[in-house]
Amino acid sequence: MPFTFALALIPVVGLLLFIYFNDKNEKEPFGFLVGLFFAGMGTTVSALIIELIGGVALELVLPDTSILKAIILACFIVAPAEELGKFLIMRIMTWKSKHFDHSYDAIVYAVFVSLGFAALENIKYVFERGIGAAILRMFSAVPGHACFAVFMGFFYSKAKMAKENGKSSFGYTMLALIVPILIHGVYDAILMSGTAAYEDTPVLTGLSVLLWIGFLVIMFAGSVVVIIYSSRHDKRFVPLPEEPAPAPYQHTYGQPAYTTASPFQPTYRPASSASPVQSMYQTSATPVAAPAQPVFKPLQPAPTPSPATTAVAAAAVIGWTCACGTVNRAKFCTECGKPRPVENKNWFCPNCGAPSHLNFCGKCGTSKPESLNR
Repeated sequence: MPFTFALALIPVVGLLLFIYFNDKNEKEPFGFLVGLFFAGMGTTVSALIIELIGGVALELVLPDTSILKAIILACFIVAPAEELGKFLIMRIMTWKSKHFDHSYDAIVYAVFVSLGFAALENIKYVFERGIGAAILRMFSAVPGHACFAVFMGFFYSKAKMAKENGKSSFGYTMLALIVPILIHGVYDAILMSGTAAYEDTPVLTGLSVLLWIGFLVIMFAGSVVVIIYSSRHDKRFVPLPEEPAPAPYQHTYGQPAYTTASPFQPTYRPASSASPVQSMYQTSATPVAAPAQPVFKPLQPAPTPSPATTAVAAAAVIGWTCACGTVNRAKFCTECGKPRPVENKNWFCPNCGAPSHLNFCGKCGTSKPESLNR
């Protein structure tokens, strides 16, 4: 029994790993995929109920076994019942999921849901019909369910991309449902019609087997092409959240020109155009008043001194020159003892520049500088 159970699940696990590792850009969360797989198992219940009801209704209309009855059962009851359940589960669980942000994700989701259905169905058939059925379904039914899901996921991703671009997703949504139903219906119709014609026309049964094998090869090849193409052209259709760009750095007396709402998430605030210094570093969302803008005045050029002022300053520093050539500041020459000449007692008023030989300026009344009284 363990060996039979393993034979039923080996193809399922192998196909799941193949699809999963072809997701090159961003692997989906393992727990999320496991949830999809078991939800896909649950669709076997709804499919069984619909197939029983549809089979009873079809038996009432066409009681005899015929190729037409087999085709109707395969294309209009079995295939829609199984594929519709898979699609609804995938739509409910993934359409608004935050993980559904790449185009290849849709194929991963569809295959995990579909192989969940195939796993439970395969266990049932293998335990009923033995190892021979397990080996046959390993190369037919189980990969077939994966192929139906590949086409479903391909158009499902197109629908999601159209929705994210602001376009109608209805057309691609219908294709994601109708195309797998058609492929599944043709797959089952070939098998069921051959079984229905087994007793009456063995030749038709042999042709149906050849047609079924050819259909399997084409379906498998097409699915592999879609998987490889979707994996290599996997792209993000949900943009990443934009991060605020920092304002140009401005130095404010040792303070950076941005604020932060928390110690871990900086929030940048551009400086106001009114002043180059308008922001301070703060640790709360409440704005903090910026420091007052210092007022700088340009330096004024020093006034050019008048000739009279220059002469007075020179006289105060240099003093007077004696006839012997000695420069003195006292009233008598330090070399020869001669008194300071009277004419050298003239001074220039530092206020108005007028010449004077008295203790006060005769023009403005300014007192004679102390340095000239020596």
